Amino acid sequence: MSDIAIPPVLTPPSLPVHTKADTPAKIHDAAQQFEALLIGQILQTVSESGGWMGSGGDSASSCATGFAQEQLASAMAKGGGFGLADLIGKGLERTR
Repeated sequence: MSDIAIPPVLTPPSLPVHTKADTPAKIHDAAQQFEALLIGQILQTVSESGGWMGSGGDSASSCATGFAQEQLASAMAKGGGFGLADLIGKGLERTR
């Protein structure tokens, strides 16, 4: 029998949760993007249930409505949105 060694199973390297690149501005930007994503999901749900912003009957209308929802969600988040970005950002900064 030969002595063949089987390498150990690869494990992910232990990475620090935060790096020096985690500046308050980057944390706030990530929190704002997350809030925009949540607002976008809410807008999509409202659109599907109520048919606002057009009928969405064809693919072009559906595409335009989706784009409008993304832009509206982004603008709402940048303007303060529901205040979630500030809460999330403060929570993340505390863990630094």
